[in-house]
Amino acid sequence: MRTILVGVVWLCLGLFLDAMSLNGRRIDTTLDGEGIEAAIEGEKLLKRVRRGWMWNQFFLQEEYTGSDYQYIGKLQSDQDHGNGLVKYVLSGEGAGTIFVIDENNGDLHATRRLDREEKSFYILRATVVNKRTGQKLEPETEFTVKLHDINDNEPHFSKEVYTGSVPERSDIGTSVIQVTATDADDSMYGNSAKLVYSISQGHPYFSVDPNTGVIRTALGPGDMDREQREHYQVVIEAKDMAGQRGGLTGTTVVNITLTDVNDNPPRFTQSIYQFRVPESSKSGSPVGRIQATDRDIGRNAEMYFTIVSGDGMDMFDISADKDTQEGVITVSKPLDFEKKPSYTVEIQVQNTQVDPRFMSSGSKDMATVRIAVEDVDEPPLFDKASYLMEVKEDAAVGVAVGSVSAMDPDGARSMVKYSIDRRTDMDRVFNVHPGNGSVFLLRSLDREEAAWHNITVTATEYNNPRQSSHVPVYIRLLDINDNAPTFATTYETFVCEKTKAGQRIQTVSAIDADEPSTGHKFFFSLAPEVPHRSNFTVRDNGDNTAGILTRRASYSRLHQSVYLVPVVITDGDYPMQSTTGTLTVRVCTCDREGNMELCNAEALSSSPGLSTGALIAILLCAIILLMIVVLFTALKRQRKQEPLIISKEDVRDNVVSYNDEGGGEEDTQAFDIGALRHPDAAAALEESAKQRRDIIPTDTLLIMPPVSVASRDNGDVREFINQRVLENDCNPTAPPYDSLATYAYEGAGSVAESLSSLGSASSEAEQDYHYLSDWGPRFRKLADLYGAEDSDFS
Repeated sequence: MRTILVGVVWLCLGLFLDAMSLNGRRIDTTLDGEGIEAAIEGEKLLKRVRRGWMWNQFFLQEEYTGSDYQYIGKLQSDQDHGNGLVKYVLSGEGAGTIFVIDENNGDLHATRRLDREEKSFYILRATVVNKRTGQKLEPETEFTVKLHDINDNEPHFSKEVYTGSVPERSDIGTSVIQVTATDADDSMYGNSAKLVYSISQGHPYFSVDPNTGVIRTALGPGDMDREQREHYQVVIEAKDMAGQRGGLTGTTVVNITLTDVNDNPPRFTQSIYQFRVPESSKSGSPVGRIQATDRDIGRNAEMYFTIVSGDGMDMFDISADKDTQEGVITVSKPLDFEKKPSYTVEIQVQNTQVDPRFMSSGSKDMATVRIAVEDVDEPPLFDKASYLMEVKEDAAVGVAVGSVSAMDPDGARSMVKYSIDRRTDMDRVFNVHPGNGSVFLLRSLDREEAAWHNITVTATEYNNPRQSSHVPVYIRLLDINDNAPTFATTYETFVCEKTKAGQRIQTVSAIDADEPSTGHKFFFSLAPEVPHRSNFTVRDNGDNTAGILTRRASYSRLHQSVYLVPVVITDGDYPMQSTTGTLTVRVCTCDREGNMELCNAEALSSSPGLSTGALIAILLCAIILLMIVVLFTALKRQRKQEPLIISKEDVRDNVVSYNDEGGGEEDTQAFDIGALRHPDAAAALEESAKQRRDIIPTDTLLIMPPVSVASRDNGDVREFINQRVLENDCNPTAPPYDSLATYAYEGAGSVAESLSSLGSASSEAEQDYHYLSDWGPRFRKLADLYGAEDSDFS
């Protein structure tokens, strides 16, 4: 009970002290949780704990315009007894500059004008000290000075200029864009920051929500047409003080664009278009352009064209130019003025993208296009793109193979002449009649050489040779049975000396250059000229092969080493062709297994290991290698010999020719025979000077004592010549060039004496040559020629 009474007393005391607070200052005696606990504890300890003084917030109006300091409030301590010993001290934000305190009485002032938008409150600290001792009489306490807001800031939009868009023909109330404004004033105090939006420019097309700033369309779809007006400028205001009089206002500009929708179909600029095109125009050639307009833009203006009717639907195409959106008419098939000189087509245009809200699928336009075909001089036209002809390979020269036909497509119908492009027929096998185009043979054919002939025929106008056209002609040669079958290869085989009768020693096959339509069929048989009792026989296998069989049990290599078996090969086509092929069979010694051991020389040379051709090739190679070795050895020896001519300029081929008949042995002016008569003197002279053998002897030989004719020994002359020939062959210092040294000896004389015509009589009388028959058998041919009567040659 006592405890409750003490608590009530303390509560009443706190309320009293709270009521005694002056200008924002109060003595804090409020019993919070801690106070109650302290009171209970104090009851126990009989001691009360409290803070001496504390004040709440001070308030100051912003933007003060007075000349004196602005009074804020007064601080007062319980320790101040009015005797002037207490000093008030201020610290914290702006203390001493913005805020000052009277240290004697605790009055608090602001020294200058403050702006709440810059700083809305300040935190300060205050204490009380003894002026004499400087000792703190109160603990330092913190307090707050808040600024009261006034409406001194106008609203500001986040952007100076907004840009928005809305599709044309939108419904009323369609949202376009939202604008936002802010006010720096305190939104928690009064209406200084409460904004209201309004539209000052942009009526009657748009409206703005006063609370949210959302701009919406204010007119219906029929009034918001981009094709009539595309851009709008709207001015929006934001006013504080909830729009009341005296509030501040901010403005912004909003540029609004109506975006396009596909609400307009394309339209042709003309209802009828006319064009002209040459008949020679190729496929894909442009004819003309047609234009259609669309009030829409972008993808909504894209269009495509189609040909929907008319007699030229198959002859022309139309497509859209992506850059200009024009319809381009082109040729799709070859034109012919002579067949049809003009065409008419109906063209349709429509958008590629259709908006069903504004246009139906039938929103399209139509136009008529007339196209005139211009006549041009065209080259001759063949009736076929190519020709295929067939002819038998045994066709006679001049036979017609086939014919080509071309005509002038123009109305003039000029005459046409034909020719063959000889670059495609270099061998001049074919020709063509210039008037009717008939292709015929100039040479005989052989299918086995070339089964096909590809030529080109040219057609040219008579009146205008520059107008010509070409066509390929393919000529196939038909096969006839004009080639006899032959062995597929050269067959050579062997038979063992000891064998069995009926033993197969070889299987043969045949080939044929012909190609019958039913395939090859060959028949094999032994040649009819073979004796009845032959050594071998032929068995036709029925599959275009045949086996060669023995007809006896033993053969002798020593008695006959080689057998030639003639085989007749006949084809099955008409006319039947046949040929005889020869099979070579050699007799060899074999082992018990039938393997060849030993054959004669011919058999060895033609054995499967080395054929005759291979042996010949090996022999030729050996001879060539031997010749190369000999030549290399001779050249090597020649390099070691002393060169006769040192200068490279003197190296040349010399041929010393003695072709002067002279006066014979009696003519000493042309050639002195003394060197031949006196070999000893000539040898002595050669030892002293080593004179070249192809130079005439010097006068030294000419002044030697004459030798009688009787003393001339023919044996000495022969000896001299043989000695000189031997020296010429064995002399290592022979010249490195070709030198012709002639040593000739006629002998002791001839029974015919001189046959020269120099001493013959100049008489015109006939001569008698019967004496030639007396000169012996060596002159028999000459006697037959000159001793015959004139009648023999008549």
